[in-house]
Amino acid sequence: MALGVRLVEPGAVADADAVVAAWGDVVARCGEVVDPAPLPRLVLEHDGRVAGVLTFAVRGDDCEVVTIDASPPGRGGGQALMSAVVAEARERGCRRLWLVTTNDNMRAIGFYQRFGMILAAVHVGAVDDARARLKPTIPQAGADGIPIHDELVFELTLT
Repeated sequence: MALGVRLVEPGAVADADAVVAAWGDVVARCGEVVDPAPLPRLVLEHDGRVAGVLTFAVRGDDCEVVTIDASPPGRGGGQALMSAVVAEARERGCRRLWLVTTNDNMRAIGFYQRFGMILAAVHVGAVDDARARLKPTIPQAGADGIPIHDELVFELTLT
């Protein structure tokens, strides 16, 4: 299996459709809406085809993973994308990598912890608030039927 990751800087339109297909037009988290399409992104390729995309935003010495999607799951794509964003964040002088997921995303929660991230905060009811105020298309329950209510913030200190 030949996996490769390449960086696409903001303003490039290549692979933006993959971001929109995976996440819709915007992401709601931390009480605000973020459009991931114009952000820098890491594109995962498997045998020359797009197999995943990670978008990120650097603010000061923090790097936020805004979206991550790799398909099929469990084949190392997420690991490759996260390793690549850690390297990119370090290169850009970041001291912390962080992201937000939801309480229903059990597979991702385990993945982030195995990757070495810690659960830094839980925002109880934040998804309910985002659904009401920012993005009404957020589903009431995840794919496993778990009701979606809370945001979980994971972080990794970069040294």
